[in-house]
Amino acid sequence: MFQRLKQLLANLDTPAARPRSHNFEERQLAAAALMVEAATLDAEFDQTERQRIEALLQASFQLGPDDARQLVELAQAKVADSVEWHGFTQAIKAGFGPEERVALIEMLWEVAYADGVLHDYEASLIRRINGLVYVSDRDSGEARKRVLARLQQG
Repeated sequence: MFQRLKQLLANLDTPAARPRSHNFEERQLAAAALMVEAATLDAEFDQTERQRIEALLQASFQLGPDDARQLVELAQAKVADSVEWHGFTQAIKAGFGPEERVALIEMLWEVAYADGVLHDYEASLIRRINGLVYVSDRDSGEARKRVLARLQQG
């Protein structure tokens, strides 16, 4: 999965793919912030969830461990300062293609299941984000199934 995500997201920082209003770093932060939001909705942000997010960021955006950790810390601060995720979802919607948005939703499902329990608030958040970034319920459901299949295998 990580190799597929790396290939999918590797071309985001090309001039043709770069939207006018959101640069590549802003899109990375938006993705990280949505993952942190998903991880913290159950009022706990444990080490397992943090490590999963860092691993997803490393694989998806070709970051080193230190850069991924710093990005998660910055995302935590942004989430704590923000009362809504409109800016995050706008950056995703404007800067990611359809397949990339589905890949992000798959990452969110992976974060939601990182602690072994899917909380109702986490599932609700992902459903709301689906609509905001124009990912269909069907595509989100397929992404969720892929995550569950990987968890059962591993």
